[in-house]
Amino acid sequence: MYIIAGLGNPGSKYEKTRHNVGFQVIDRLAEKYHIDMNMKKHKAICGTGVIEGMKVLLVKPQTYMNLSGESIREAVDFYKVDPETEFLVIYDDVSLQPGQLRIRKKGSAGGHNGMKNIIQHLGTQVFPRVKVGVGEKPAGYDLADYVLGHFSKEEEKEMAEAYDRAAQAVSVILTDGADKAMNDFN
Repeated sequence: MYIIAGLGNPGSKYEKTRHNVGFQVIDRLAEKYHIDMNMKKHKAICGTGVIEGMKVLLVKPQTYMNLSGESIREAVDFYKVDPETEFLVIYDDVSLQPGQLRIRKKGSAGGHNGMKNIIQHLGTQVFPRVKVGVGEKPAGYDLADYVLGHFSKEEEKEMAEAYDRAAQAVSVILTDGADKAMNDFN
């Protein structure tokens, strides 16, 4: 079992905001691989299925971004997976241009509160992640207001392509490993 978590905030108020790109990628994966996201467990909306021959659990934590680690920890414990080899997370990154991807095998939270909470709950920073760029906040903007804001129409088109590429990157990580995905998508 491989756990794939996409970070975001629950509720229609946050749909399609910059902070919810992880949810968007999970939705793409669920659609592409015909995985029903119909389970409510581990403080998340989940779906089990198969991606490229690998049994997976897709997870959209419903704890709000800053407490994402609570949900992830529950799922990791329940399925007894090794977070360093059987878990990956997808989330937004303000240091990348909209739609740009960056795949890493490990790393710090980089100021992302959802990632800080996951690292705290898992007790490790060694797990693969797919970062999806949402663009740098404009001068004078509050960071929270920016990431909870919506994309422009132009950015929405870029982001739709980015969600597809991020879903492809996840498939490559599962089949060929993070190094191959880093070479192909970074």
